[in-house]
Amino acid sequence: MSRVITPRKEDYSRWYTDVITQSQMADYSPVKGCMVIRPLGYSVWEAMQRELDARFKETGHQNAYFPLFIPESFLHKEAEHVAGFAPELAVVTHGGGKKLEEALIVRPTSETIIYAMYAKWIRSYRDLPVLINQWANVVRWEMRTRLFLRTTEFLWQEGHTAHATEPQAEEEALLILEIYRRFAEEQMAIPVYTGIKTDSEKFAGALRTYSIEALMQDGKALQGGTSHNLGQNFARAFEVQYQTREGTWEYV
Repeated sequence: MSRVITPRKEDYSRWYTDVITQSQMADYSPVKGCMVIRPLGYSVWEAMQRELDARFKETGHQNAYFPLFIPESFLHKEAEHVAGFAPELAVVTHGGGKKLEEALIVRPTSETIIYAMYAKWIRSYRDLPVLINQWANVVRWEMRTRLFLRTTEFLWQEGHTAHATEPQAEEEALLILEIYRRFAEEQMAIPVYTGIKTDSEKFAGALRTYSIEALMQDGKALQGGTSHNLGQNFARAFEVQYQTREGTWEYV
């Protein structure tokens, strides 16, 4: 194995890959598009996770874990959502040597499975807000991959909250955006821009998507984190309602 690192000015992409692999942060796996995070790289992830987890808990969020597999029918409940993710889905059709009655989607994100559970758990205004975070892996079938920046399977956190009013949901989305910004700049020493995504770039099924964007040394912007206001789109799709103080029923 060559220990020579390609000069950055000669080939920026090759230089990046050389630094990652030769520092033993990560390596390519036998599965196309997937990576192996080696101990050094994983220790960085653990440090990031500890810091972010503490910041989330300071604002009242709790950790939970939801299934890796999602019934295919769940994705079809929200039209924009399924249209946005359809090209990236990994689908399980067989298990235990038999064809499944319903195909299962390998989690690309967890809105659908989580809102299905919120429909069971939320009944009253006293149950709100719900502030849940999940540390997990997700799978999106990417055509072009690059170590750490874009892989078919990757580690992340996803927070999913439910609120009584739209202003409260908007406040939460902006709070998380600020947590991301401060984490990037204070902990990671990465200056970022914050802003709102265009309609064509926003999360599939969201009213608004906010993001932090970092400028890479080759002049390209890299999305470092996103925070979404989903409005009532998923609440309506999964019938997540609560009884108000006045006795009426509203979607979260």
